[in-house]
Amino acid sequence: MNSRQKWNQKYESRLHDMGLPVPNPRLQQQSQYFTGGSALDLACGLGANSIYLAQQNYEVKAIDVSDVAIEHLKQQSIHKSLNIHPSVKDLTDKSFFHNKEKVFDFVVITYYLDRSIFSMIPSIIKDNGYFFMETFFHSPLNQQNVAAQYKLHPGELLSTFSNTNWHVLFYEENEHEGRQTILARKKHSSF
Repeated sequence: MNSRQKWNQKYESRLHDMGLPVPNPRLQQQSQYFTGGSALDLACGLGANSIYLAQQNYEVKAIDVSDVAIEHLKQQSIHKSLNIHPSVKDLTDKSFFHNKEKVFDFVVITYYLDRSIFSMIPSIIKDNGYFFMETFFHSPLNQQNVAAQYKLHPGELLSTFSNTNWHVLFYEENEHEGRQTILARKKHSSF
């Protein structure tokens, strides 16, 4: 079973068993930073974060490998009259990131980890734009049923995004839930 098939099955099951998803609570808690503009929701899944950002005056580009998830989000954006542009893309194909220099005011990734994307994030976010990420990490207190390669190391998001390009506005490493969360603002480029 390939990645698309796997995620299609998961999302079909989630829609059947759980109904509509809700936006990430930590993302919602950072709403004071939401100024509208253009947003990108990478590995958007069923689109709860995309819908939330569109309701905060963002024009959202939402991408995911699952055509089930993208079709669901298309229907939701039409039904709710939201400015969301969902599309099916495999993020292991990095061509998506080409020719997108400083396009987005806000980039969101939740519960998807591909470290090779980290180096591309600064180039696609406008100066003073925001990056929000939350995903699993190796926590001794929470042993989620997630492969080790898809878990961050302790402090990894903070060390990756605490450099001259970023100002960290929020960081949390929750050992009980086994997750790391970061919101960082891209500093203005001097070149």
